[in-house]
Amino acid sequence: MTTTHTPAQAGTGAAPPPPAVPAGRGRRLRIGAGRQLDGGPFTYLALAVVGLGSLFPLYWTLVAASHDQQRVLDDPPPFVPGGRLVSNLEAAWEQAGLGRAILNSVVVAGSITAATLLFCTLAGYAFAKMRFRGRSALMTAVIATLTIPPQLSVVPLFMMMSDIGWGGRLESVIFPTLVGAFGVFFMRQYLLEALPYELIEAARVDGASNLRIVRSVVLPAARPAMTVLGMLTFVQAWNDFFWPFLALSQENPTLQVALGQLSASYTPDQSIVMAGALISTLPLLVVFVVFGKQIVGGIMAGAVKG
Repeated sequence: MTTTHTPAQAGTGAAPPPPAVPAGRGRRLRIGAGRQLDGGPFTYLALAVVGLGSLFPLYWTLVAASHDQQRVLDDPPPFVPGGRLVSNLEAAWEQAGLGRAILNSVVVAGSITAATLLFCTLAGYAFAKMRFRGRSALMTAVIATLTIPPQLSVVPLFMMMSDIGWGGRLESVIFPTLVGAFGVFFMRQYLLEALPYELIEAARVDGASNLRIVRSVVLPAARPAMTVLGMLTFVQAWNDFFWPFLALSQENPTLQVALGQLSASYTPDQSIVMAGALISTLPLLVVFVVFGKQIVGGIMAGAVKG
């Protein structure tokens, strides 16, 4: 097919005008090039339903903690907070000894989170960017440990903690979980994309040692992923019940173990149990409020890597 030119175009050497683009197609292209899509009414309705559904368990805990036992068990149950919240919180605090339990949970969850971030970041960096013999086999072995049920290690782990004299102490809960296979794999996958080899080589050319590279290059690059991993680790350690229940004594429990003792009576008062559950939830809400922006930023930073 030949293209014809007008005399004006032939004389001036001007290029022919570009073909016209249909209005609908051009609009779709412009949207795909960078404009954000506006959500419709159905999108906002779905988000509202999901948000309210997520908040309802917390709201019901607050409602149950603010009534007495009889009112909580009524049919239909109450859906408006009552006036016994403060008295139920005080009763739960005194009956379960939550002051010492909260302190123990802060020590356990904080220690586990700090150690996990340090060791998993170092291991993830080694597996992602350092070349050594057996790297793939070791990484496969680390991932394979995720398939082992934790219940299989309870008996030998309990015997080991007793042999070294840590039975009933917080060390028996902290040290077995200082590093996890999931954290190593998570940091390794993130650093594969987020940390270019050129930055490491440039630091080595400048004479930086391995410790300086980790401190000045690896840790800043890994900060978004460390924020997400730290949040996940803290929540898991804070809510852990099974192993602390076996390893610790009733005189030195974590918060979840103390709440278990609160509901272990023959006829537990559900309003007081809910008050204790509300106390155990408040620190997690504070963490989410304080670090929520960093957590979302870390998730989005990992999502846009490509």
